Amino acid sequence: MLPSLWEAVSGTRKVEWAVRRDDGRLVFTPEMSRCWAWKDELPEQKLAVVGKHFGRWAALVAPRLVPVVYALTGRAGRPDDFRDAGLTPLQLELAEAILEAGASTPAELRALVGAEKKQVDGAVVTLQRALVLTNAHLVEQRAGWGAIAVDLLARRWRPGRLPATDEAQRTLAATVLGSAGELSAADLGGALGWRVKRSREVLDELAERGEARVRTEDGLTLYS
Repeated sequence: MLPSLWEAVSGTRKVEWAVRRDDGRLVFTPEMSRCWAWKDELPEQKLAVVGKHFGRWAALVAPRLVPVVYALTGRAGRPDDFRDAGLTPLQLELAEAILEAGASTPAELRALVGAEKKQVDGAVVTLQRALVLTNAHLVEQRAGWGAIAVDLLARRWRPGRLPATDEAQRTLAATVLGSAGELSAADLGGALGWRVKRSREVLDELAERGEARVRTEDGLTLYS
C-alpha cells in the first residue's frame, strides 16, 4: 500500500473512521475529522494537488511534481490547451465554461451547460483523469455537505517548463517507489493508472540506470 493522507494524520494504515456516541449516533474520529477537512484545505491553500487524477479515487500530488505529471498529457501547459485533448462535446463545453467562469461546483456547471447531473459528474471525473480539471476549494451549501469547485489544472497550478515524457515517467515511478519502499509493476500501475506492461518497462529502465533494485519472490518481480 502507498502512503495516504489518513496514514499521515493517524500514523497507522488501519482505518478507524467513526465512533458511536452514547446516543447511538456515529461520528467521525478526531483523526478522520482532520483527514476529511484537509482533503479540501490542501488544494485550497495550494499545498497539494487533489483530484481523481490517476483513477476513481482522490490522489494527492506534491506541487513540485505538477510539471512531471502534466508532461504525460502531451499538452503545452496552457489553461486552454484542453482544446487539443480530443475531448467529447460535453467535456469540451465544460472546460470552456470553467475557462470563462472560473472554478465552479457541479451544480454551477450543470447550470452553465444545461446537462444532467450524471452526465456532468461523469465528465468531470474524466476531465480530472485527463488532468484538465482539478479540485480548487470547498463551497459551503445551505444544506448537507459542501461542494467541491473544480478549476483548470493548468491555470491553477501553472505547470511551467515540462520535462520530456520518458523523464517524467521515470521521475514518477521513482517517486512512487521511494514512497512505497518496494513494489511490483502491478502496484505501480495501480497507483498511477498505467498498464502493467508500461509500469514494468519504466521500472526496468530505473533498474538499468542503477536507480532501483530487482528481486524475485514466489515468481513475482519486485522493485525497491
